[in-house]
Amino acid sequence: MNVKYSFLILLTLNFSLGFSQNVAEANKGQHEIENILSDFKRQFAPDGRTVYFQYEVKEDHRFLVETSSSEFKTFLRLEEQKKGEKFPVDVKILPGAELEGKEFGVINLSVANLRTKPTHSAEMATQALLGTPVDILKSKSGFFLIRTPDKYLSWVDRYGVTLLSKKELQDWKKSERLIYLNDFGYAYEQADEKSTRVSDILLGDIVKAGNREGSFQEVFFPDGRKAFVEARQLESVDSWKKRIEPNADHIIETAKTMLGVPYLWGGTSIKGVDCSGFTKTTFFMNGLVLPRDASQQVTNGLAVDVMSNGDIDVDKAMKELKKGDLIFFSASKASNPKQPITHVGIYMENGEFIHAAGRVRINSFDKNAANYDSQSETIVGARRYLGNVGEIPVPSITSLQVY
Repeated sequence: MNVKYSFLILLTLNFSLGFSQNVAEANKGQHEIENILSDFKRQFAPDGRTVYFQYEVKEDHRFLVETSSSEFKTFLRLEEQKKGEKFPVDVKILPGAELEGKEFGVINLSVANLRTKPTHSAEMATQALLGTPVDILKSKSGFFLIRTPDKYLSWVDRYGVTLLSKKELQDWKKSERLIYLNDFGYAYEQADEKSTRVSDILLGDIVKAGNREGSFQEVFFPDGRKAFVEARQLESVDSWKKRIEPNADHIIETAKTMLGVPYLWGGTSIKGVDCSGFTKTTFFMNGLVLPRDASQQVTNGLAVDVMSNGDIDVDKAMKELKKGDLIFFSASKASNPKQPITHVGIYMENGEFIHAAGRVRINSFDKNAANYDSQSETIVGARRYLGNVGEIPVPSITSLQVY
C-alpha cells in the first residue's frame, strides 16, 4: 500500500475518532445539564401554570434558560459548586428588560381571553376581568405573558391589557374605583343610554371613578377611555370590600345568580364559565381568591371525608359536608389510581350541589333525588374553604392587595 495513502487513512481515522469523542463528551455534558434543569423543574417549577420555566440549546451548545423563578440562579450556582465547573448556561429571569419598566398592567377589556400560547388560535386557559392588576413577564408576537393575582400564567393580546410602571399601578390602586355589580350592561360615550356604546361591562369589572352626571356615573378605563355607566349599577370598591363577607349563605346566593350561564372552557365571567371558573368567580365575588383550576383547588383548604371504599358515601357526605364546601370529581376514576381532578362543584344542602356542566345547574349525588346526576359516581373528595380565620389559609382580595 502507498505510504502516503496509508498516512492519510490513519490521519482520517484519528480525526474521526477525535471528533466522535468530542461529540460524545458534548452530548454527555448536555445530558448532565438537562438533568440539572429537570431537577430544578421538578423541585421548584412542577406546575407550568404558575411558574414559567423554558430552555433551549443554541448552536454553540450553550443553554438559554428563561424563567419567572428567582430561585434558579441560586440553584444553578450551587450545582456548579458541587461539580467544580462553570456550566454553559445563560439565564434570563422574567420580567425581561425589553419591557422597559412596564412590568405591570391592568386588564382593559370587559373580559380578556387569556391563552396558553401567544396566538389567537391557542387554547383559552382562563379569563380576567376589566380592572384586574397583573404582572407583565415578557412580550412576543403582539402578546404579553402575564401573571394574574392567583399566580396563574397565560398570554393576552396587546389590546387586552394596559401596560404600567410600578408607580402607575400604585396610582391606579390608590384612585377611587368602582365595581360593577349587575350581571351585564354597557358603558356609553355620554350620560345617555341612547348614545354610542364604548364597551360592554360585566359583573366584577372595575373602573376608575369620574364625576356624577344625573343618574349616570362618569368612569375611566385603564387605557384612559372615558364612558358613562348607570350609577345604580356601581359601588365603590372600598365599600364593597368592607361589605362582602365570605360565608356559606352568601357563596350559595352568588352561585345561584349564575344558574343557566353556559359552560365555556377557560371561562371565568358571566358570559361563560368552566367548572373551576364558576367556583373561582363565585368565591371572588365574596372576597376570596381560589386557585384557578380544579386540580389546584383540591390542594387547598381542609379535607372533608365523604368517601367509603373508594366511592362517595351518601350518608357520610350529608353528615360531614357543609354549605360552601367544594366537591371534586375525576373522570378517570375507574381506570387511573392517581385519579386526576377533572371537575368541581359547590355543595349546597341535602345532597345537592351547584356546578358548571353544560350550563350552571343544580344536581344531587343522592340516587333517590329527582335531580340526581350520575356524574356523582366520579366524586373523589371534598375540601372546605370557609371557616375561622387562621384555621383555613385561603387568601382574600385584601390579603393579596388585589384592589
